[in-house]
Amino acid sequence: MTYADTQQTVPSAQPKPAVGANAHSIRADWEKMVARRRIYTLLGLGILFAAFMASVRFADESNAGHFFERLPHLFDFLSWLIPKDWSDVWRALFDIASPNDKGGEEFNFAKGRVYVWGSFYIPEYFELMITTINIAIMSTIIGFVFAVPLSFLAARNFSPSWPLRIVAKRVMEFLRAFPEIVIAGLFAAVLSIGPVSAIIAVSLHTIGALGKLFYEVVENADMKSDEGMRAVGGNWFERVRFAAIPQVMPNFASYALLRLEINVRASTIIGAVGGGGIGEELKLSISRGFGAKTVALVLLLFITIVAVDQFSAWLRRKLVGEHAFLLQH
Repeated sequence: MTYADTQQTVPSAQPKPAVGANAHSIRADWEKMVARRRIYTLLGLGILFAAFMASVRFADESNAGHFFERLPHLFDFLSWLIPKDWSDVWRALFDIASPNDKGGEEFNFAKGRVYVWGSFYIPEYFELMITTINIAIMSTIIGFVFAVPLSFLAARNFSPSWPLRIVAKRVMEFLRAFPEIVIAGLFAAVLSIGPVSAIIAVSLHTIGALGKLFYEVVENADMKSDEGMRAVGGNWFERVRFAAIPQVMPNFASYALLRLEINVRASTIIGAVGGGGIGEELKLSISRGFGAKTVALVLLLFITIVAVDQFSAWLRRKLVGEHAFLLQH
């Protein structure tokens, strides 16, 4: 066989497609996919908008007051709550006698003083705010105490048995299924109005909410320490106490402080249905059109919530560590 014959038997190499052609094809497919998704998105938004307009029209026709006809009067109610004398806002906040007081309830700021010793007094709204904060603190403590054992019973890696785990999860789901204001209304009808019904309502909801957060933390815990406790013959309580709690407690405390912020707001809302605290006074002030008192209450509530948020955020950073709040790159 000659060299020429050998060259003829070698199969010729297939031409490779150009790289530019592949890139162009990929880009074209990608543009088609993006265009298709945009069409689907616009179509979905159009359907939602049409459904929204249809529901609004139905609601407007069903409403005796006709929402759209009354819409220009939306800010009439707010105009009633604008104080005529803005100095009365500070007088209402600190229970200072107002020159506008003519014997009615709108400007009787000094009558709300809570005397502690002699002529020393706590302003009425500060005392009500303290009551609201106490409701939130007590509810958070009670919720924390009951949520910790429930979380270990519900966690897959620490629950003694699967039936107990299912029961614990269902209990927590039931407790957080109803809003606090609904539970507070129920207990207010049974126990009469006051802080006790508010504490029970917020505590029950807190148990369910914190329990879910806690058992998710427990399920993500490192099990090496638990294996060590098993190896030395530790029982279930010893495993929870010495293997799990030391590593999950910082997160437990962080979630509890976060829940405290939520409970301050919830306690304020519950006050409107007879739960005591500042919420009840705020409801009465708004319903009667007392502008200075309403603005003073809103101002105090806003400052308190901001202060609680900042304090709990600072305390969480101290407990968990600054590294937990930094973005990981």
